[in-house]
Amino acid sequence: MPSRGSAKTPKDGNNSNSSSASLENNCYEGERLTNMLQSIRREIQSARHLDGNSLPEKIWLKQQFSIGVNDVTRVLERMKPCTELEKPTQLFPLRSNHKASSVKLQAVLVASDCNPRWLTKHLLSLASSRSVPLILVRDNKQGSLRLGELVQLKTAIAIGIKVKGSSINKIVQEIIQDNRFKLSPDGQNSARILDVQSDFQDPDKKS
Repeated sequence: MPSRGSAKTPKDGNNSNSSSASLENNCYEGERLTNMLQSIRREIQSARHLDGNSLPEKIWLKQQFSIGVNDVTRVLERMKPCTELEKPTQLFPLRSNHKASSVKLQAVLVASDCNPRWLTKHLLSLASSRSVPLILVRDNKQGSLRLGELVQLKTAIAIGIKVKGSSINKIVQEIIQDNRFKLSPDGQNSARILDVQSDFQDPDKKS
């Protein structure tokens, strides 16, 4: 359980703890986890096929995902923090003048049963400040193994889904929407980006 002083976003210290409890209640495990990962894996194969398999698989996967805690943290830090007054349509602007913020994450998959736990502790407040939902997975301390299978690695503690306008984004949108109705009011902010479907289009593909 995170302590009250552990939240990195001062104005949302209490909300961070409440959101953490909501996320724990909606952690994917067992058959529910298996079904979710199978759905994402199918869409990865579909998107890869549509792209023509022109790139080596590992390079292509890196274009679709931020892989690992360090990479996910780096992308989240480069994204513009969202204030309570900002509208969902501002989360994924049509164009950006800042190259560093051109990569957006739709959601982050996190192995909640990783050890040590502090490796991912900062992701809750960081993702919340960017209105990026966290999808927790747990499998008897093997959540990182299950996530690693998605990206052809032995383990992956965290995977960020990049906004590319792909079928991967569509299935992840459905997963987040399903969770949205189960979140408590305190966790509502983390699912706020779902109000606008067009936000999941790749900014480079918009006219």
